[in-house]
Amino acid sequence: MTQLQYAREGVITEAMRIVAADEGLEPEVVRAAVATGEAVRPRNIHHKNCRPVGVGRLFTTKINANLGRSMTHSGKGDELEKLEIALKAGADFVMDLSVGEDIKAIRQGMLDASDKPLGTVPIYETISRLEGDIPEMDPSFLLDVIKAQAEQGVDFMTLHAGLLLKHIPLAMKRLMGIVSRGGAIMAEWMMEHNRENPLYVMWDKVLDILVEHDVTVSLGDGLRPGCLADASDLAQFGELDVLGELVEKCRAKGVQVMVEGPGHVPFNQIQMNMERQQEVCKKAPFYVLGPVTTDIAPGYDHIVSAIGATAAATYGASLLCYVTPAEHLGLPDGEEVHQGCVAYKIAAHAGDVARGLAHARDIDDEMSKARRDFDWDKQFKCALDPERAKARWLKTRAFTDEAHSDDHCSMCGKQFCAVRTSRRIRELAAKMNP
Repeated sequence: MTQLQYAREGVITEAMRIVAADEGLEPEVVRAAVATGEAVRPRNIHHKNCRPVGVGRLFTTKINANLGRSMTHSGKGDELEKLEIALKAGADFVMDLSVGEDIKAIRQGMLDASDKPLGTVPIYETISRLEGDIPEMDPSFLLDVIKAQAEQGVDFMTLHAGLLLKHIPLAMKRLMGIVSRGGAIMAEWMMEHNRENPLYVMWDKVLDILVEHDVTVSLGDGLRPGCLADASDLAQFGELDVLGELVEKCRAKGVQVMVEGPGHVPFNQIQMNMERQQEVCKKAPFYVLGPVTTDIAPGYDHIVSAIGATAAATYGASLLCYVTPAEHLGLPDGEEVHQGCVAYKIAAHAGDVARGLAHARDIDDEMSKARRDFDWDKQFKCALDPERAKARWLKTRAFTDEAHSDDHCSMCGKQFCAVRTSRRIRELAAKMNP
């Protein structure tokens, strides 16, 4: 049985208890949320070293790190190093988006090394294993790949089943067209054969495979906007309506499901996009890439998108897919993976504080107390990136000639430190009002 099926039977599984303990909730609350589909707990029954992680609006906002080799760069060893960096930086989920050779071996290495849920996009392996300069997607082979990945232990899969023939003409009116790799592959096949999306047609067969291994569906947004000009258009929302239909089919079959979302979205449209998905997809957990809020910041897209991700987490998203400084430029290296993870941990936490999630601000208050008391060690413990915070503090201490005490920093120095002054004011106020 899947976690969804257990939950509907009223059974609180060990995985639900673990999620409840991590989130500070009662196990029954977690079970009820999984039963309705408002929460998912992606974990394939074969991924034995994977610790359960909950996704849903009841829980803290989670982040995902996209990894994987390209046809021209990186390899098995590089991606395992990036995986270690991502997990250390706080990634809650990881995806292997590898294309090219040795994909199965790379994925197995990640499954063995990761105690967090691992996701894939099966169509990438399908295309990589076919021949030709422009290999044609084989629907029956795609089904075989899905089955093989499920048997190997993949916890969740991005499947572009909601992009239909009728949506393609709408997408071709766009400035950027179709920017999703999986979406573009599916759309080209449909146009070449004048046939409907094979994943949509074979959806019951797909679910039969996934339910057997408790693989969570991540419904891919093959028509996500790739620039601000294409955001919130008829193509995007037409596909979203189909994803809402597929959510209900997944739940009816007992398969856990979440929905992927945009892309590039102007800041003022983010709230509407989040709320529309929650309504159309019956509160299925929303998994968003960014959104990127301006198109003119290559090299800084981790910052640009973290701005959008904060709003997304505030208004409806449950899982944020990181964007690195390499976005739109190339495959990220280890340092860029680190920067992307930290930027998105910040966005996720800021969103949790903004929506008033219980105890979300506790760590911020502890940091404030530590700053008030000049307790530097405690400040580093509270920091999202303790090593970088401490290294920057030590850099200042190493290059100052001042007999540097621990009750101020180099920004203001002793005489102008407002925190030191405030401490004296507090002492004076205590004497005046004993």
